[in-house]
Formats: sequence, C-alpha cells, structure tokens
Amino acid sequence: MANLLVEIGNTALKAAWSERMTLGKTFRYQGEKYIEFIQSLTQREKPSVMVVSSVYPISQADETLLKQECSFLLILDGQHREWLVAHGLPSYLSYDRAAAILAARYLFKGRGCTIVDFGTTLSIDFIGEDGLYRGGNISLGCRTRFKALNRYSRSLPLVDIPEAPELLGLSEQASIGSGVVSGIIFEMEGYLALHPENIAIFTGGDANYFAKRMKSSIFVICNLVLMGLALMADEYVQKMGE
Repeated sequence: MANLLVEIGNTALKAAWSERMTLGKTFRYQGEKYIEFIQSLTQREKPSVMVVSSVYPISQADETLLKQECSFLLILDGQHREWLVAHGLPSYLSYDRAAAILAARYLFKGRGCTIVDFGTTLSIDFIGEDGLYRGGNISLGCRTRFKALNRYSRSLPLVDIPEAPELLGLSEQASIGSGVVSGIIFEMEGYLALHPENIAIFTGGDANYFAKRMKSSIFVICNLVLMGLALMADEYVQKMGE
C-alpha cells in the first residue's frame, strides 16, 4: 500500500502519494474543509501510513476522523514534538522546516546545506556537514511583504511580484516591486555568504523566481518538505516492522 503525505501550511494544503521516496501527483487545496479534502483523496485507496504535518494543532476529533482513513496515522504538529527531539532537532521548529532539513540530509549527505523556504514566511535553516542543525531565521515571505506595505501604510497600493524587476523603480508600483524583490535578494546573498561552502537549496512557491536571480548556484527542490515527510513515513513503516 502507498503512503499519503499531507502538509497543512499557513495558506494552503499540499498532499502527495508516495512509495518510499518516490512521490506521485501533488495536490493543492486552499480552504477550511481540509478533512473533507483528505477524505476525497482516500476514497479509492486507503494509505498504509498517513503523515499529516500541520502548522495548526490537529484536534482530537479531526485525528479520530483521519485514523479512519488509513492503517497508521502520524500527526506532526505543535502538540507532538517527540519526532523532533528523537532526531536531534530543537523542539521549537515547525515540522515543515524539520521535514526540509531531513530531506536535505538525505539528498546531500556529508555536505553542509543552506535551506531557504519561500512561502507565506521566509525561513532560512543551516545544517553542517555532520547533518547537525546549526540554527536558522524566519522572516516575512515575499507576498506577505507586499500585503504588509499595503496594510500598514496609508497610501501604498497592493502590488504583485513583478515579472522583471529593476534594481531601482521609476514609479510608485515599480519602487514597491523592486524594493521587496531586491530586499529579499540582498538577504539571500548575505545568508549564502555566511557559509559559501554549503549546498544552497531553495524550496517553496517562489523558489524558482528567486533562484534564477541569484549569482550563486542554487538547487531548486519544490517538493523538499513532501520528500522529508516521505522519509518520515518510511521510517515509521520500518519501526512498525521491528
């Protein structure tokens, strides 16, 4: 039986079926009825293991419903920190960051990595050649910065990410677009310069957009978090067989 991987983020849910480390089709859902959406994925086939990583706490009622949709359920949220501690990660990490770190360890074993996730938030995490976590930062994501400028200023319009930003804007909208995008690029160049020997990995919705604007070589792995969840599911299966 295949496993089902579910990542519930700040603005959307992503899911994929997996056979060990091989990911199938990726599904995306934006809405409040995430249990119903997951149930729609399991109508034809019940997964062996369902891994649910969530930035929000999974209620006991929802956990009971999810258990009916699979043979084994692994919940990864703020109320379940055991996995983090068992793998040498700080308990404050969100599981999407933890999954990305696990996948980077697997893909680039023996190499230090700088992992940048471009989502609603912008997270930067560092792991050493030994795979140990070296720390990380969280900032506003790209679209969140545009929304913040619009919301917390009296006159600035809401601007979308420009297709071809200039270094300096020659209009109000261009200034906003270039200011946000250039600011993130300058941030990334600074973080990458901290450990130039590291493999640089970009993931998340805006990963490709920023990777092609960087001076250094970047690995773009859009499903890095789901790959980490696939590793967790595989590890869970092995533990059950012991």
